[in-house]
Amino acid sequence: MNINIFTYLEFARKTLMPFPGVTEKLCFGTRAFYVDKSLLSRVKEDGETITMQTFERHKWMEMDPITFFITDHYLNYDVMLVKLETVSPDDLAKLLITAWYNRATKKLIKEYEAGGN
Repeated sequence: MNINIFTYLEFARKTLMPFPGVTEKLCFGTRAFYVDKSLLSRVKEDGETITMQTFERHKWMEMDPITFFITDHYLNYDVMLVKLETVSPDDLAKLLITAWYNRATKKLIKEYEAGGN
């Protein structure tokens, strides 16, 4: 399944919006998802790539360096780039949910988990 920018936005909304504290707004002129004020993922200006918060980018990049990569700009950040055309929906969902858990406060995590999710 090829994921284009519109599919990604719809998929990310469906995946992330059930989690407390998630908002969608502009970041550098493109759509982005946040938990509180912490960035989870944003569309890059090329419309084919997204940024994704992760503490495991080396694992992902080793697994599939075509889909998961960084540029020099991201060397010192806990972010990687994800090519939408080649990422699987399962991997994308896993990354989005993990990014939320990485960035959410303990209070938000407790709120989500107390909701029976």
